[in-house]
Amino acid sequence: MNLLFSFLEPTRSHSALLAGYFSKVVVCLMLRKTVPLMNYVQVHQYVFQQLVDLIGITSIMEVLVRLVGADDHMYPDSVDVMQWLTDSNLLEMIVDKLSPSSPPEVHANAAETLCAITRNVSSPLASKLSTSSFVSRIFGHALDDSHSKSGLVSSLSVCISLLDPKRSVPSPPFYSFRGQHVYESPVQVNQETVGAMLPKLGDLLTLLNVSLDEKILPTTYGQLKPPLGKHRLKIVEFIVVLLKTGNEIAEKELISSGTIQRVLELFFEYPYNNALHHHVESIIFSCLESTNDTIIDHLFQGCGLLVKILQTDNTSVVSGELNLPTLPAAGRNAPRAGNIGHVTRIANKIMQLGNNDSRIQMHIQENTEWNEWQGTVLQERNMVENVYRWACGRPTSIHDRNRDSDEDDIHHDRDYDVAALANN
Repeated sequence: MNLLFSFLEPTRSHSALLAGYFSKVVVCLMLRKTVPLMNYVQVHQYVFQQLVDLIGITSIMEVLVRLVGADDHMYPDSVDVMQWLTDSNLLEMIVDKLSPSSPPEVHANAAETLCAITRNVSSPLASKLSTSSFVSRIFGHALDDSHSKSGLVSSLSVCISLLDPKRSVPSPPFYSFRGQHVYESPVQVNQETVGAMLPKLGDLLTLLNVSLDEKILPTTYGQLKPPLGKHRLKIVEFIVVLLKTGNEIAEKELISSGTIQRVLELFFEYPYNNALHHHVESIIFSCLESTNDTIIDHLFQGCGLLVKILQTDNTSVVSGELNLPTLPAAGRNAPRAGNIGHVTRIANKIMQLGNNDSRIQMHIQENTEWNEWQGTVLQERNMVENVYRWACGRPTSIHDRNRDSDEDDIHHDRDYDVAALANN
């Protein structure tokens, strides 16, 4: 064991290949000789320090995830093991790796380890990580140096996972069958965790505004000047989860700072960023379904949601005349905006909720142009896009499914309204 773990010493060479073999041996010992291995690690706790120092190597990170029991509980006395891990300074060491001085691969692997810990909600390690002192430290690392984009993205990934552990599960995050959102239900979270993020929330939201970025990204349809960037996309995803917690202070901050309005502007400024469109659509749905009248009024009056939808639908061709970051390619016909499908789903959601919510209905009735548009253009589009009324038959992906599958509640003898499906 001494010889094996001497591989972690700073004087040794730590190539990815050798680290992979080391990882295989340690994982094999964990499966077959669990108790002796954990006893050894408990006596030689400097092993954790050495593992954390090499966390930038993915194979070493995987060993660390297994050792902290975040991957699967194979220890006979896992409760005792988790407790002495919690009492140690392991979490502090991993969280400190999120500092701007660390390279991007260290940021990413430290975040993955912490996200793995949050998935096991009942563990004492996860409870310790969700305390206000740790949350404020992680959130602080996100803003220590805004130029360190990888540190910002990784720290926010951990914050998102703390608010909604399901989101950190490595699976397709957005869609289930028929294109419905998987994560549309409100998130139950400790309000202390949210509270620890609020003091620096304003500083984070200012990073959505980019005025001096001169980067140009060439694409097949033209240029992005500047591109949205991973960090702004991650901030928007953080806002999605934050809104789902239903924290009133957070909602007030998002309204007063103009963040919801800025996020809506990004939706229309980057008409081909599909990941952004998913997140913004979820933000709009959260606002519409909120019990807070202020945020609903802000969405329609302060942000002019209905006007923006009508403008985009009426002029759905991307233009380079409006000083927007998405520029069409020169010498070619300007392409159609790529977010019209999301605009249609948002419009259908507004109409659906307006039937039961007098507040939304009031805002709809105030706009005569909207009423005319939804009665003609929107209804006709829903009829055209309703695949269950196409003469050529139902899509094969649905037609071929048997009744004992996960979708056994589908009744094959009835038509489906695409607007209702989109808003289910």
